[in-house]
Amino acid sequence: MRLLLLGCSGFVGRELVPFLLELGHSLTLVSRRAHPFPLLESDRLVCLRLDPADPASWQNEALRQALAAAEGVVNLAGEPIAEKRWTPEHRQRLLDSRLHTTANLVAAMAPLRQPPRVLVNASAVGYYGTSLDQCFNEASPAGDDLLAQLCQRWETAANAVIGGCRVVLLRIGIVLGPDGGALGKMLPVFRLGFGGPVGSGQQWMSWIERHDLCRLIATALEDPAYNGAYNAVAPEPTRMVIFANALGRALGRPSLLPVPGAILHLLLGDGARVVLEGQQVLPERLQAQGFQFQHPSLSAALAAATSPGPR
Repeated sequence: MRLLLLGCSGFVGRELVPFLLELGHSLTLVSRRAHPFPLLESDRLVCLRLDPADPASWQNEALRQALAAAEGVVNLAGEPIAEKRWTPEHRQRLLDSRLHTTANLVAAMAPLRQPPRVLVNASAVGYYGTSLDQCFNEASPAGDDLLAQLCQRWETAANAVIGGCRVVLLRIGIVLGPDGGALGKMLPVFRLGFGGPVGSGQQWMSWIERHDLCRLIATALEDPAYNGAYNAVAPEPTRMVIFANALGRALGRPSLLPVPGAILHLLLGDGARVVLEGQQVLPERLQAQGFQFQHPSLSAALAAATSPGPR
């Protein structure tokens, strides 16, 4: 397939882009960086240095031609949620980076005589709000906190696509990989023997191993049976204290030093809620459609993420 990729030049994209090339797809990667993957060369990979959240970028002739030629679009664009303190300015960037990019994409697709056949658009398990005791599936109602409202608006923007384009919304959980995301921040601390649960340790972590997420995106692009919202999480959500113990075992290191929630509040402000409060989310629609996780258990996912070498 000829694919247009937005927001795919970071942590997930480092695995997704080469994986899609291995599958034989032709890619146009839109990024604010000129060469996000300098060591990756292919005659089926074109990089455009543009900001898809800026409406002016969509007047670029190369981007317009790439969108007109695309058979599928992957939109993962969004400012990282839990890496900075939630100042009013950062809250606005969280919204704009997702909503503006998606709205600009949808607007650019509207006049096309033959739009892409499929849009795979990111969302997040934050759609459901947070809870220590509830369990959520795709039919569960949305929450009412900031992230839940953001996810609802994000999904609404993607669903505004017209012209018969199939829309797949992936409500993504915590993505596990060694070189970024939550696990990437935890690994150095745990390897030094100073790891432990964050906050109470009782908050839920709904997670997915990064290669499984890449496989899911590829499947959603290729399989017309995929449509609507899916929880992009493994079938074994876990509590933070169990996750910390499992990571310690995978590394052969202790996991006895908890990180007080107050420290995260000092660093991240309201953004600490993403780490200190979670949600138990199950991938019921994926399982019903027969998607096979390569790393369905936490131990298998952590082993894959902490052991270098081919999969």
